[in-house]
This record gives sequence, C-alpha cells and structure tokens, in this order.
Amino acid sequence: MKGTANTKWNNAFLGLVFTILYLPIFYLIFYSFNAGGTMNDFTGFTWEHYQAVFEDTRLIGIVLNTFLVALLSALIATAIGTMGAIFIYYTKKRNIKNTLLSLNNVLMVSPDVIIGASLLILFTMLGFSLGFSSVLLSHIAFSIPIVVLMVLPKLYEMNDSMISAAQDLGASSGQVFSRILIPSITPGILSGFFMAFTYSLDDFAVTFFVTGNGFTTLAVEIYSRARRGVSLVINALSALMFLFTLLLVLGYYFIQQYGHNKHAQQMKAIGKSADSERMVKRG
Repeated sequence: MKGTANTKWNNAFLGLVFTILYLPIFYLIFYSFNAGGTMNDFTGFTWEHYQAVFEDTRLIGIVLNTFLVALLSALIATAIGTMGAIFIYYTKKRNIKNTLLSLNNVLMVSPDVIIGASLLILFTMLGFSLGFSSVLLSHIAFSIPIVVLMVLPKLYEMNDSMISAAQDLGASSGQVFSRILIPSITPGILSGFFMAFTYSLDDFAVTFFVTGNGFTTLAVEIYSRARRGVSLVINALSALMFLFTLLLVLGYYFIQQYGHNKHAQQMKAIGKSADSERMVKRG
C-alpha cells in the first residue's frame, strides 16, 4: 500500500512538472491560430500566420541555412565523434582514457554562453570572418562530445569475441572495422547523428556569438523578431520548429528501441550457440 501511494505521488509530481514545462509551449501554439493578431483574446481560427511564414522568402532562406548547417555539422561531428569514441574505447592506459572522457564531459556541461564567447575570441584572434563557416565549425565543436557519449555505450555493449574471431579467420583491419565494428555500433552512431542534428537546429547561444555577415539561423531570427514586438508569425514559426524537433526526438526513440532489440537478439543467439556447444561436448 505504501509503495502504491509513493507511486501515485511520484506520478502526480511528474505530471505537475511536465504541465509547467509544456503549458507555455501549447499556449504559444494555440495562439498561433488566432485570427485576432494578439495573444490576449482568441477571436477565431485561422491559418494566415502559417501562410505568412511560407510566403516570407527571406525566412525560407534562413530555414534552409539552418537545416544546411545542422545537417553538415551533424554529419561531420558524427564521423569525428565516432572515431573519437573508438579511440577512447581502445585506449589501454586508464589515466589517458579517464582524462579524455573528462575533457569530453567538460564540454558537455560547460554553459553555451562560455563556449560561444570563447569561440568568438578564437575566431577573432585568428582573423576568421564570421558567417556560415564560423557557425558550422562552432556547431561541429559542440556536437562532437554528444556523439562520443552516444557511441561509447554501444562499444561497451559490443561483443569483443566477434572481432577476435574475425581476426583469427584472417579478416583484415578494414574488414573488421567495416563489417563488424561499425554494424555493431550503428544504433549509437545514428542516435549521435540525430542528437547532434537536433542540438544544432535548436542552438541559439553559441550561434548568436559567432554569426555575422548577413548569415543567421532560425533560432537567432526568432529572437530578433521577438525583440521587435509580439507577432503571431513568431508563434507559427516556433510551433513548426517544435513539431519538427518532436519528430526528431521520436526518431531517436525508435532508433534506441531498435538498438536494444538488436542487442537482445544477439545475446539470445550467443546464448543458444553456447548451449549447443555444451550439448555437443556432453554428447
């Protein structure tokens, strides 16, 4: 009875937390359909604010820039982060491995404002012009630690005996890497890509520091428009951005489920193989 009561209180607390977090978002989305043009009184349903978003050619260009940066940074960060995770996993010295993990985790917990300001100082010192390239490099930099943290658990879950067996059978390093190692950690790689893509898509603080030369992203544009006054076009744009991010999170969830199911099937197959070997030996 006590455990049931605690569960009810925990569920009620979680419900309250999620209500506080999501209520402002749903409030924003609700008024994006308001024909009145303000967030005071809902006078009628309309699609005009969403229509205004798609008719704004400058805004469409910013959306394309945002997706281009997110896609390129996620791809490059996934490649670098995967190789970094593999390097950390196969590092023999514990002190070096712990140091690399600590440096990676420091970047994860560092405030975005600090990262953005430090990157701005770095680009200024190097005489690097601010614009598309500076934003892309910055997004790659803060996405790499995310990918490392997504890939490393899959490496620890991997069955190292498959690699040893492949090497004993004469497989080259390239074949082991492409046919055994990468397929084993593919769910982690895909999860890292989706997380990096989402973080890049939603980033504001770092991008705000390193953008320039007429280049901007969606998050910075929303901030700039919001400062000029309340417009329900901002609500519509934010609602679309939230919806797309939600779809990415759902994609990440299904990839995680696929990885867990695949790992369970591998473990089951290994167990059956071991049982068969024991039966042969007993026979």
